[in-house]
Amino acid sequence: MKLITLLAFCSIAYAGIVADVRASLANGNFPQAEALISKYRAEKGVTHEMIAAYSWLGRAALAAKKFEQAEKYAATTKKLAVAQLKTAKLDTNPDADLAIALGAAIEVEGQSLAARGQRAEATEYLQQELAAYRNTSIRTRIQKNLNLLSLEGKPAPALELKTFLGPKPPPLASLKGKPVLLFFWAHWCSDCKREVEIIAQLKQQYTAKGLVVIGPTQHYGYAEAGRDVGPEEELVYIEKIRKQFYDPLFDMPVPVSEENFRNYGASTTPTLVLIDRKGIVNLFHPGNLSLEELKARIDQL
Repeated sequence: MKLITLLAFCSIAYAGIVADVRASLANGNFPQAEALISKYRAEKGVTHEMIAAYSWLGRAALAAKKFEQAEKYAATTKKLAVAQLKTAKLDTNPDADLAIALGAAIEVEGQSLAARGQRAEATEYLQQELAAYRNTSIRTRIQKNLNLLSLEGKPAPALELKTFLGPKPPPLASLKGKPVLLFFWAHWCSDCKREVEIIAQLKQQYTAKGLVVIGPTQHYGYAEAGRDVGPEEELVYIEKIRKQFYDPLFDMPVPVSEENFRNYGASTTPTLVLIDRKGIVNLFHPGNLSLEELKARIDQL
């Protein structure tokens, strides 16, 4: 299975040391989690799986708002990951653990800096990391974190439109004067399917007021049950999913492009982007939003 497949499913059941560490952290037991990693390291050395497990320390500390501790964990994770890159490529299968760990470390560092009031430093840091890893799989994740800090209030990046499903999508530049909602989704994403009815209700209510909804998606390199497929076969599979689960939005243009996801930092699906009538990003939100939350933001426009 391709690396991006593994990245897409990184939140699904881990085994081994990663699962054990996550279980300890779910109970807030950082000492136990550290002890598990130390024991594993003594027995097996520094492996990509161990670094992935260590990255969860930083994520858990960030969630607990222990920002200085989170940054220390992130720095160690990054140091371990970068050391591995001397003998391993970041995106060589089966090295998904390494990419996940490094991406998480950069995310934790950036979010911790911002949470501690160092927004400018966080932005500069993420820009540097984006330049360093632009040609790797973690580019989208870094861009997401950078966009969380800096995209709102800026012109919306153009969409690549040459491959699409449904009606032909219009260029964003042609939609000036209308609010636009971008709904980034993936064929494997259950959260996206749950958002469909909400987006459909918004379309019904606001289309007469000019709202345009566009639903970018991308290739992931696989179809049902993780079966590796080429772009053309996957496009057929995406269309099958669109017909099965996205019928209330079947007249929504669907550009199919990995570059759109990279530029918008849509490493989380769904990602929702609201653009005002002047083409300025009003909302950038990785994850689901309720009908009430989206209506409030659209009404502001």
